Amino acid sequence: MVTSKNFTEQQIVGKIAVLTAKASGFDVKDLTNVPGSVPARKLMEQHKADVMFDYTGTVWLSYLGGEEGIPDPQKQWQAVADADRKNGITWGKPGELNNTYAIAYSADAAKKLGDAKTLSDVGKLPAKDRTFCVDAEFNSRADGFKPLLAHYQMDLGKADGVPASNVSVMDTGAIYEATARGTCNFGEVFATDGRIKSLNLTVLEDDKKYFPSYEIAPLYNAEFIKKYPQLEKNYEKITEKMNNETFQELNLKVDVDGQDPSDVAYDWMVKEGFISEK
Repeated sequence: MVTSKNFTEQQIVGKIAVLTAKASGFDVKDLTNVPGSVPARKLMEQHKADVMFDYTGTVWLSYLGGEEGIPDPQKQWQAVADADRKNGITWGKPGELNNTYAIAYSADAAKKLGDAKTLSDVGKLPAKDRTFCVDAEFNSRADGFKPLLAHYQMDLGKADGVPASNVSVMDTGAIYEATARGTCNFGEVFATDGRIKSLNLTVLEDDKKYFPSYEIAPLYNAEFIKKYPQLEKNYEKITEKMNNETFQELNLKVDVDGQDPSDVAYDWMVKEGFISEK
């Protein structure tokens, strides 16, 4: 049994997981596209699903009680893998895909403000140019916007930091267009979102390592994968091909081009040689 959450990237990787299991000879029950993150996680914890892809930082902070994320990817993976053993969950090796929060800006903003490459560079700009678009959750999270600014010595609400009037709170989907149009100079994004590519946005480097690592990895029911260890090797080959650039393109096909996640997953698996075309 394979499960996934129900946002675009999870719909794609869920179908990739299903196709991988089928190609490995399993009769698969498809439990992907579960509404909400918690129900999908519960299927794994209750051993009602055997495989899913999830993100190291998400599981660490949201389900395992981690008080703060670990920026080092390997240390974050090890911490979450060790902690999840008590839940009967085995973590496979992670991929390069890191669906973390990020801050992006447009080509027009770059021309206006200079070629900023890092979040530290934003702190060198005049306060009037430090305008941000963020969503309500990121704006209020204990590991979100306000502590991010403080980490980079740009305190929220201070005239020499980021004045409150410089911040626009909006729906997540609207941030990408607003950043591209210049409503704000900098927008909160997810690093693997296809709209980064389609709107010609540039992601700033988190040079002081504020954001936790959110690398993707396959998770298994420990008893199941102990019984079928060869399946882990097959998923490892898949995960090695997962990176931000690839998934910006795959997510774009769904979110912008309107393709079905199942078709996007199938086409990618064929292109990479993991399955044969029907």
